[in-house]
Amino acid sequence: MILSQTILLVEDDVSISEMVTQYLENEGYSIHHAFNGSEAEHKLQHHQYDIIILDVMLPEKGGLQLLQDLRQHSVVPVLMMSAKGSDVDKALGLGFGADDYLAKPFSLIELLARVNALIRRYAQYAKQSSQQDEILLSHHGLCINLTNYSVQKNNEQLHLTATEFQLLTLLVKNPKRVYTKEQICQLIWEEGYFGDDNKINVHIRRLRAKIEDDPSNPTIIQTIWGIGYKCGEAT
Repeated sequence: MILSQTILLVEDDVSISEMVTQYLENEGYSIHHAFNGSEAEHKLQHHQYDIIILDVMLPEKGGLQLLQDLRQHSVVPVLMMSAKGSDVDKALGLGFGADDYLAKPFSLIELLARVNALIRRYAQYAKQSSQQDEILLSHHGLCINLTNYSVQKNNEQLHLTATEFQLLTLLVKNPKRVYTKEQICQLIWEEGYFGDDNKINVHIRRLRAKIEDDPSNPTIIQTIWGIGYKCGEAT
């Protein structure tokens, strides 16, 4: 099946770029290339992309700085890649606004699965419904619009990524249910849980920073120690 999605691949290693390009093009994706941060920045100013695959270590402008600048105005999904696979680097990449992280060396099959999952999630997030009536959820001062995928807090617009929106909606829709990290991985990322808490923890922390009055003492997204997370009941 031929896909219409366009990917910006930002990778300074030519051999990796060619390998990834050939594989993803065989799957129907259109690939634009950038081999340094400045070139990527220029392309982002002139093109719209469905997903960005972004290496951390880039010449001229680093991947994390590029990501931080991008998140000032865009929620396009970003898959980070890096030979640095430590928890610290993962937390830093996700904390700057990445949706997912893939450590080098990686399997092309795993890369494709992550790309497909991010694109499906973002397509759902960005789709404008043709319904006349808005579908709203209200909880703890939040107004979650399921029709246009927006969130307001005390009438102020919040800027959530597709991943953050899905996490929030999942929990608010089921306020009495505790979700394990394994269940969250399956429902949000469509993948199994392999004991790596970092990705989930960072996304939860970033979401709390946007929606909680006091992120250090959260009332909307509560941690159930040793199990997972739940949505706090409205008072």
